[in-house]
Amino acid sequence: MVRLADVGPVAAAFWRLALALPFLFFMARAFRQPVHWPGRALAGVTALGAFFFAADLAAWHAAIHMTKLGNATLFGNTSSFVFAAWGLWHARRWPSRLQAAALILAAVGAGLLMGSSAELSPRNLRGDLLALLAGILYTGYLIAIQRGRGSLESLPLLFLASAFGAAMLLPLSVGLGEQLLPRNWTPLLLLALSSQVFGQGLLVYAIGNLSPLVVGLTLLTQPAVSALVGWLAYRETLSSADWIGAVAIAVALVLVRLPERALRTAAGQPS
Repeated sequence: MVRLADVGPVAAAFWRLALALPFLFFMARAFRQPVHWPGRALAGVTALGAFFFAADLAAWHAAIHMTKLGNATLFGNTSSFVFAAWGLWHARRWPSRLQAAALILAAVGAGLLMGSSAELSPRNLRGDLLALLAGILYTGYLIAIQRGRGSLESLPLLFLASAFGAAMLLPLSVGLGEQLLPRNWTPLLLLALSSQVFGQGLLVYAIGNLSPLVVGLTLLTQPAVSALVGWLAYRETLSSADWIGAVAIAVALVLVRLPERALRTAAGQPS
């Protein structure tokens, strides 16, 4: 959708957030999670998370135009490993053997997926580095959202973060001289609904119910899906290493969930 939008990359990020606001507002009311102004400390955490998210989207959307879809998504999700590592550090414990194996396998899979970055053009490197910066910024957003989920429900928190982020992206897009108003609203509306309302909505909900390790590794499914979209829609090359990398990430996701299933079974709960 970012590639199909006829506005600048930062403008696309602004519309992604702005167009999602009315949907998030009415969904919050429907799910009895009314939007309200939080206390000063929580508002500060939310605004900080929105800053990281806005900067992440600006960098990532630009990278999407400069490299392969799979690479942009993969490097943009380096936050998966950083967020998982932060969760382990915050819990002050080392990963179990299965969790360590899942991390290693996911890293190998990610390495295989990014190994073909220079296949199409050496210019991919600039886009890859920009997407890598986006991934680092996204980690700050995830940490802030996890802090906010301790006091706010998922939909009000996402609404406030999206509103703050849109307010930050609009002047940046205007300052860069980008085309702001689209001729075709369809890609931007689909971007807002798929990525922000449903994608971020599910992610913010999951962050309040799953460990950072599970959330982080699950986010690595995005590069595999984006690589597949790039192959089907944009005729981007998928090598055998790309396929093996995607399978390795899928196996890592199974491994990282095994300890939790074993614990639930031992406690007599359904798995």
